[in-house]
Amino acid sequence: MMPVALFAMGLLGGCDRQTPAAVQPQSTASAAAAPEEGQGPFNGTLDIANRGSAMPDFTFTDPSGARLRTLDLKGKPVLINLWATWCGPCVLEMPTLDALAASHADKLKVVTISQDIGQAEAVGAFFKERKLTHLAPWLDPDNAMSQHYNTGVLPTTVLYDAEGREVWRMIGSHDWSGPRTDAMLADTLH
Repeated sequence: MMPVALFAMGLLGGCDRQTPAAVQPQSTASAAAAPEEGQGPFNGTLDIANRGSAMPDFTFTDPSGARLRTLDLKGKPVLINLWATWCGPCVLEMPTLDALAASHADKLKVVTISQDIGQAEAVGAFFKERKLTHLAPWLDPDNAMSQHYNTGVLPTTVLYDAEGREVWRMIGSHDWSGPRTDAMLADTLH
């Protein structure tokens, strides 16, 4: 049963929360070598089942101890991405999230929240090694956000409008620099 479950998770383009990190799909590909959108690891599923739900009230920290409260993000659309350093599809999409944060800085706040439990140093090092300059390494040491979304898959990315209402979720990995992203964001970023 385990190989079937791993195969299914690979099809979703994500890492499941129940399988040990050593068994998760890993990625060594660079962003430059990333396949076209919809192929390979970029095959997440767009989910609108929770459209209109209020943004949850959680507080996160970064490796230096700075704090971020989700409800303080209202006023501007926000894209919240749950990821982990051990999740291959998460690692693969991270440069595209950094590019999205750079190209839409005036209209959209991109927040990446690590689900690496007790790994603040590893998360900080990950950001430095990959030169992710438009994202901050927020930490969720209790996996509260992952439990709230309850998708069982990383990455999970949720778009909220300026009033803090959910627009959609991307469950699994996505090429955030691709043309589909612009179409998915158009109504929210008008």
